[in-house]
Amino acid sequence: DPAMIARARTLFAKLLDSPGGGIRIQTIHGFSQGLLASFPAEAGLAPGFRPIEAREEAVLLRETLAELLVDAERDGLNGLVEAIGALSLRLGEGGATDFLHACARAPAAMATLPSGIAPYIRRALGLPAGDIADILADSCDDAEFDTDAVRRIAAANRAWDTKTGGNQADIAECWLEANPADRAAMLDDLRGVVFTKEGEPRKYQKKLLDADFDYPELAMAIGSRCTELLGIATRAAYGDLLAKGLGVGRAYANAYARAKSRIGAVDFDDLINHVVALLEQPGMGEWVRYKLDQTTEHILVDEAQDTNPRQWKIIRALADEFFTGIGAHGERTRTLFVVGDYKQAIFGFQGTDPLYFAAAEQLFLGKAEALFEDRSAEATAFNQLSLTHSFRSTKPILEFVDAAISAVDAPGLGLVGTLEPHASEVAGPGLVSLWSPTIAGGSEADEEEWIDDATRALAKQIARQLKAWLDPANPLMLESKGRALRPEDVMILVKRRGELASLIVARLYAEGVPVGGAGYACRDPFRASAR
Repeated sequence: DPAMIARARTLFAKLLDSPGGGIRIQTIHGFSQGLLASFPAEAGLAPGFRPIEAREEAVLLRETLAELLVDAERDGLNGLVEAIGALSLRLGEGGATDFLHACARAPAAMATLPSGIAPYIRRALGLPAGDIADILADSCDDAEFDTDAVRRIAAANRAWDTKTGGNQADIAECWLEANPADRAAMLDDLRGVVFTKEGEPRKYQKKLLDADFDYPELAMAIGSRCTELLGIATRAAYGDLLAKGLGVGRAYANAYARAKSRIGAVDFDDLINHVVALLEQPGMGEWVRYKLDQTTEHILVDEAQDTNPRQWKIIRALADEFFTGIGAHGERTRTLFVVGDYKQAIFGFQGTDPLYFAAAEQLFLGKAEALFEDRSAEATAFNQLSLTHSFRSTKPILEFVDAAISAVDAPGLGLVGTLEPHASEVAGPGLVSLWSPTIAGGSEADEEEWIDDATRALAKQIARQLKAWLDPANPLMLESKGRALRPEDVMILVKRRGELASLIVARLYAEGVPVGGAGYACRDPFRASAR
């Protein structure tokens, strides 16, 4: 509709000219900071608190861990030091640090853990209490294990009269002669007599069946029992390590909370958590919501698919009064406008999920429909609009997106929302090229050995591809522009500004590709952006 498009283009100017200088657009963290600054004491914060910057937070996290280790060694808390060492062996140094940082950012979850974490984890994993080594040894005793089946397996392999059969018979006979504790240690060897390394039954040779007609059933029974007991040992080792990790994670979370309190700092998660607690606080929460309601007429939520449950709690606290009918705002229309796309959910690592978007939509839909049925409320209808026309991407790009999304199996995007085809309002060609995943592999140590091999390989691949595209002898042609690719035409998007982004810039420089640096945009063809 040309008329509607023309009107839409005037709305931004109207917004700027509206009373009060337009609307206030903030991130939810910015809103939370402003609200808490108005009610610091009520929120349990020191007046003058400040949000901690990312770099300062990283330094504080490292310092807290160092202090925790020093204090543990001084106080003789060897278990804590050993737990951190065990985590490092299992996850690697970086993985162990990431695990502890995740614990520090989830203080509420850490606080809900029981005092005895190990028994709690054992029960959750369906594991018996007590020493697992003793439990496995008891399970390998003659009274508990089908040793007669093992003897028949050994005899059949001996009768096979081959080198392989002799080796298998030796293992089974050795297992039978061992004591229960040693039998438990040899369970994997015994399983290897009848199962492959992949856990599948070995092929039954004719001579084995001639020696014992029941060999397949005996082998399956022995292999399955060994697998069951080994599974108990594996789950127990994992559960006990997880219990130790959560124990040290809780200690680290408490230490990090104290460190932030000492300098009067809060991180992004603190901002959200303190606002939720403030709004839910009996008495004071109602007062704060009342004050907010006096100055709030319209709420716009962008990127709703990446909004987590605690953030939705804040939005609901602000919007609930919109659905109570005519109140303090009289006849003025109050609106909740939510923009989101299930297909663009990318922040699952921050606790978001498209299902939360769907749940919020159903919640507000129910409130709106109930209010709309009340004639005295003079409410407007609940509208669900689809923006399927793109003014940014060409048709081939959108066709690929539609094909990729339609191929997602349940429980993928197909369970949430209606998948509608996209239409492009941008003329021109387009191409999507999928590269094979970069796999980490061994390499000789050098000055960048602290960066994993996959990251280094991907950065090199990107730089060399761009160099090839910009080769004057055989450049990549841009059909839409009728010319060869230039450096300023290229934008490299990464998930976050980290090691990969910095390394890409370095590799581009090394390959002689003009680049302006991470996060910069410039028109100079000799200083192109890499973002």
